[in-house]
Amino acid sequence: MKNNIQEIMSSEIIQKINNSGVVISLVIDELKHAVPVAKALVKGGVKIIELTLRTPVAMDAARAIINEVPEAIVGFGTVLTVQQVKECAAIGAHFAVAPGCNTRVIQAAKEHDLSFSPGIATPTDIEMALEQGCRMLKYFPAETSGGIKHLTNMAAPYKHLGISFLPLGGINPSNVTSYLASPLVSAIGGSWIATNKMIQEEAWETITKNALEIKEIIKNIRNK
Repeated sequence: MKNNIQEIMSSEIIQKINNSGVVISLVIDELKHAVPVAKALVKGGVKIIELTLRTPVAMDAARAIINEVPEAIVGFGTVLTVQQVKECAAIGAHFAVAPGCNTRVIQAAKEHDLSFSPGIATPTDIEMALEQGCRMLKYFPAETSGGIKHLTNMAAPYKHLGISFLPLGGINPSNVTSYLASPLVSAIGGSWIATNKMIQEEAWETITKNALEIKEIIKNIRNK
């Protein structure tokens, strides 16, 4: 049955996300910060960047990072509409994710050959996503939905289909270990590594330090 699911996320991106263990979620308010924060993250070993489509400069920020920081794998978050899917694909985004499971948005991603992960929080969400050909799913909002315990129980009927999850929402250094230790989790998502405040204050060294720390945590957990 697993082989009948046509994965909308490319195998190359899946492999890179699995290898990374972390996807950084960024909110960039000023274009001038895009390249420096990306360079700070890459310096710390965090290369998979999700730019949230919550600010007017998000698209331009992605273009700048794609052009000037080739090591970065640039995607978009908060993708809510078909038009946004078109725009993400047009600028060469590597992937996109959404907070919910909108079948029209998923279909648009298929049509534009954009690797895509919809958001899920219930078994119904999972089944809707599977029907659309999605096998890597964003678990959101992770902590307020019940955390890793809820995910483990909810995913049990679907594990034989080879699904994996990107938990995001409330992930932080105090709970990250429980998520990363789960075989269900491809990578965790979070913003604490490069908060909006850090970006505004141009605290690039702090961001690099945080990136190095999470990569060390991932290495210690997954290489045991």
